[in-house]
Parts: sequence; C-alpha cells; structure tokens
Amino acid sequence: MFQTRLITSLILIAAFLGALFLLPELYWDLLMLAVVCIGAWEWAALARFTPAMRGGFMMLIVISGVLLLPLPQLAATLIWQQQVQIWAIFVAAAFWLFLVPVWMLQHYEQKNVFIMAASGWLVLMPTWLALDGLRRVSPLLVLALMATVWIADSSAYIVGKRFGRRKLAPQISPGKTWEGVVGAFMVVTMYGTMLCLTFDKPWWLVVGLWGLTVLSIIGDLFESLLKRQAGIKDSGTLLPGHGGVLDRIDGLTPTLPLAAFYAYFPLYISAFGVSAIA
Repeated sequence: MFQTRLITSLILIAAFLGALFLLPELYWDLLMLAVVCIGAWEWAALARFTPAMRGGFMMLIVISGVLLLPLPQLAATLIWQQQVQIWAIFVAAAFWLFLVPVWMLQHYEQKNVFIMAASGWLVLMPTWLALDGLRRVSPLLVLALMATVWIADSSAYIVGKRFGRRKLAPQISPGKTWEGVVGAFMVVTMYGTMLCLTFDKPWWLVVGLWGLTVLSIIGDLFESLLKRQAGIKDSGTLLPGHGGVLDRIDGLTPTLPLAAFYAYFPLYISAFGVSAIA
C-alpha cells in the first residue's frame, strides 16, 4: 500500500510540476478544469445526487468553465470574466470562513440537492479560478502555496501516527489528532522560516502560512464530514493508494481561493469604497 501510494505521489508531482512550469496558460487552464470536472463527479457522489442530478451538476461545471475560460484573443470578454473571477473568489472566501465552520460544528447533513450543488460549485470553481489567477502572478507562488498544504498534511499524518493521542474531531475524522496539528504547525513554521531567510521575505509570511495550515485542516475535515455522511471511505478510486481527486485537493479548495482573495484584496477595498461614496 505504501509503495503504491509513493509511486502515485511521485507521478502526480512530476506531472504537476511539468504542467505548472511548462504549459501555456490556456492549456494549464484546460488541464486544471479537467481535474475540477473529475472532482465535480466525485462531489456528486458525496452529495448523493441521482444520475439526472449528477449529469446536471456536471453540465453546470463544464458550462461555467467554458464561459470563464480566459481567451487572450477575445479581450472584450476578459473584463467580465475577470469580474466574475474576483467576486466568485470573494463569495468562496465567505463560504469557507463563515459557513463551513458552522456546518462542521453542527455536523449538519444537507440534503437539499440545490444547496449541495451550489456548495460544490463554490468548492470547485473558485479553486480553478484561483489556480488561473495565481499562476498568472507566478508559478512559484502557486507551488509555494500548494507546498504549504502538502507539508502540513504530511506532517500531521506522520506526527499523528507516531504521537497522536487526543482526537481532533472524533465524530468527523477519528484518525486526526491534536498532536498531528501541532506537528503540522511546527514543520510549516520551519518551512516558512526557510522561505523568509532564502528570499528575504518579512516574518509575517510565517503567520500567513499558519493561516493556510488552518484552512487546509478545515478543508480536509469538511470533506471527511461529507464522506462520513455519504457512508464512503474515499471520494473515488482514480488515484491508486490515494483515493479520488477530492481526497488530494480537499486541503487546497479553501487555501487557494483565500490566497487569491488576499491577492485581490485592494480591488475589493476599491469596489466597496466606490459603492460607499455612491
């Protein structure tokens, strides 16, 4: 099992790095949209959609992707696409910061298919939009953000497996422990310190990485809650040793949109400022 998991991880990392640094923007967006579509199929299973509802949800994701796919040669469409991108990320940030914590604390089992479809859209599409926007800033930025989530997840697993005693959320994910959380924060702190020293970044970067660590844990627990309510262990079987696509990106679905929200923050201030004056 460990060997299978390791081989799959190495293949995924090599493929991801090649795509991140070598693909043109359009092909990167299309590849990430394909990943999101697979995640949407798995979300439909978690939401226990009927075949008809699953097909409708997939159609929603595909149509959204086609409409929001940035095409540089069509400059006139980019303006409204950018506006949708910015405000979709804003709504996703509010979803993760305010709605998801309440959802998990109450162990709420949402059965309304339209609410679950809207939630799935907010989980997946802003992640894709953030991958597009952040990569346009810098592929290294995307790598640094995703590395934070991977480091936090791996550290929590290793430390929790070795030293874990106190359960973090036993009714949602019995395997996660507070010791694992502490281990994640410690290793992420070392990672942040290395970034600050190597690239001469302000020490506030470490605090930001702590925030990303918290968000990654929330994303992981949220998917675990949905899987438990759906009565399944993994979101899918596509990735040997890892489960499904959602199992691999659950920590990224809150962190990347929130990172993009931070990057776009001056735009929100400007927009609300203009509204207030008007």
